[in-house]
Amino acid sequence: MNGVFEMNEELIELQTQVSFQEDTIARLNEVVTRQQQEIDSLKQEMTQLKKQLMAMASSQLEKQEESAPPHY
Repeated sequence: MNGVFEMNEELIELQTQVSFQEDTIARLNEVVTRQQQEIDSLKQEMTQLKKQLMAMASSQLEKQEESAPPHY
């Protein structure tokens, strides 16, 4: 009877560990999902900033070309 009791305790311990691991995995998944959303948002912002920078550089170049003296 004592062996059955020990096996039952071991089974309960294993179930507890599995439950804890499942909870940990769920929380880690939430963190990874949130981080991916932040990365996607930062990528969009970076793309927009690149476009703005290119537009500003192009505009600045056009202004320089327009204001250059004719002998250039």
